Amino acid sequence: MSLEGLELLGALAVVLALAYVARSWRTPTTSTTQSTAALWAKSLGASALFFGLFMVALPGGAHRLLAHPLPLPTPIRAGGGGLLFVAGLAGWLVCLDAFARRGRGTPSPSDAPRHLVTNGPFGVVRNPMIASELIVIWGEALYFASLGLFLYALLITLGAHWGVVRVEEPQLRKRFGEAYEAYCRRVPRWLPRLAAARGGGPA
Repeated sequence: MSLEGLELLGALAVVLALAYVARSWRTPTTSTTQSTAALWAKSLGASALFFGLFMVALPGGAHRLLAHPLPLPTPIRAGGGGLLFVAGLAGWLVCLDAFARRGRGTPSPSDAPRHLVTNGPFGVVRNPMIASELIVIWGEALYFASLGLFLYALLITLGAHWGVVRVEEPQLRKRFGEAYEAYCRRVPRWLPRLAAARGGGPA
């Protein structure tokens, strides 16, 4: 198969994956899996698709489309970008564990947690998993320092905020009611504050 054919096939795969993500996000289904190990395995499987799409395929495409380099010093690119990437990946793994052990579900909307998780990183901000994923993307943007990647990071950040406010939060209010409302009053959406709540197990 030619290079053009491979690129077309890759673009089709990206479109199908995006359609699947959008559909499952609009119609979440509560997980029925009981085993923590099975939840971890399912989380990692779903995350492989998510990372392949949002952290590899789309950033790579953005970098190729607008490869104009940005004048960032090498220590900032390598050190800052690497630090953000590692910190975001570590935070993401901690959130996966919280979803599996306390939420009894996965990050996938088609296998969503049965319980509202409000402690650990979720006691600092309400969306630590999405924040961690965005930190990874910004780490890539900083490391490669291309205009395309910076624009992609900006657009995906705005898109994530829109999705949380317009889709995820209304769904959680519908599923968990007053428990989620109280959680929102106690814990900020994105930026941690010194007085952020620390506790609360699954509600």
